[in-house]
Amino acid sequence: MAGRWIEKWEPEDETFWRETGERTARRNLWFSVLSEHIGFSVWSLWSVMVLFMGPEYGIDPAGKFFLISTATLVGAVVRVPYTFAVALFGGRNWTVVSALSLLVPTCAAFWVMEPGTSYTTFLVVAALTGIGGGNFASSMTNINAFFPLRKKGWALGLNAGGGNIGVPVVQLVGLLVIGTAGAAHPRIVLGVYVPLIVVAALCAALRMDNLRPVQNDTGAALQAVREPHTWIMSVLYIGTFGSFIGYSFAFGLVLQTQFGRTPLQAASLTFIGPLLGSLIRPAGGWLADRYGGARITLWNFAAMAAATGVVVHASRIESLAVFLVGFIALFVLTGLGNGSTFKMIPGIFHAQGIAKGLRGEEAAAYGRRLSGAAMGLIGAVGALGGLAINLAFRQSFAASGTGTAAFWCFLGFYAVCFTLTWAVYLRRTEAVAAKPQLSYAEV
Repeated sequence: MAGRWIEKWEPEDETFWRETGERTARRNLWFSVLSEHIGFSVWSLWSVMVLFMGPEYGIDPAGKFFLISTATLVGAVVRVPYTFAVALFGGRNWTVVSALSLLVPTCAAFWVMEPGTSYTTFLVVAALTGIGGGNFASSMTNINAFFPLRKKGWALGLNAGGGNIGVPVVQLVGLLVIGTAGAAHPRIVLGVYVPLIVVAALCAALRMDNLRPVQNDTGAALQAVREPHTWIMSVLYIGTFGSFIGYSFAFGLVLQTQFGRTPLQAASLTFIGPLLGSLIRPAGGWLADRYGGARITLWNFAAMAAATGVVVHASRIESLAVFLVGFIALFVLTGLGNGSTFKMIPGIFHAQGIAKGLRGEEAAAYGRRLSGAAMGLIGAVGALGGLAINLAFRQSFAASGTGTAAFWCFLGFYAVCFTLTWAVYLRRTEAVAAKPQLSYAEV
């Protein structure tokens, strides 16, 4: 695909950034956000479609949880190839292609969304929506290349947060349709998104750029796979983003199944948590830029464990009000943690470059090279956390009729993430004291 290519890109050069880079990077950021936003909406379509699926569809709560789990799984897996597509085809070019591809799952859902359709067909169509989850990986890899290290927390947080808002927006569209046309008209939701997908693709084609210096680096990918920090950060990202996407997909079903809410009542509450979690994500990146991503991430996991304790208590006393307070707090904290964990990734690899004796642009290039390769893997593994959450809910509801057992598991996992963050990135040792450049407290 022909397109605009920028041959030279040096964002760490302050003169270049001030005169040319910042304006171009911001323009690409805004249109990347638009495409990623639509991608998240398509990925989370089935968190809305299941609210329309009454008794006439013949699918029990466990079956509905499995539908949304299928979308989550595919969205996680495709993040890996989407990461490398940016360097292979160009950020602008791939944004256009990935946006247009969203027409496939949207039109397929429009075609099959009616009582009498087989469960297997619903599974296949739900799986197709997973490609919307891949847009995040390519978008983050692309924007990571545009911005200097000192701006990455803010830029990546804004990019991801704007994309994440696609989840509550599609849920709000679902609420509007259920509240006006009724629960028998899910195709209206799907019809809204077809023109929006076309608009996102056109905007990317007309306003975005490809970066020639961004090239696939098989060596960097292999090095990222062998790097322990890639997998440590994957675990932390399971705790933050995995929680966000898992809870976003499951929230409405939990309200219907555990608290007996109607589709309209569930839809009127479902969007609140994902919306707040999305809006707060840039703040998590900003706080990480200011105070260090590891510090923000550490205390964020402590707060997530506390909020989960509130949810467990609410489930025990069967209080919807207390449950909503705890669950929405969880959403806000997942958003903060999303921003702080993703800020840590380029900082960690930049610190490693310094530890190897690199300085200036060489250290920055080393950090960009490895962090760009690692982001796709971390994003994919993190999204699999959403699958784990959906499956945990499915098992918990199948066994006991409530999500309490699942929440106890989540609380334990947040404790593991807290300990891991402290032990790897904040604990002071003699070796670190002797070599301050190996400390990751500021990443």
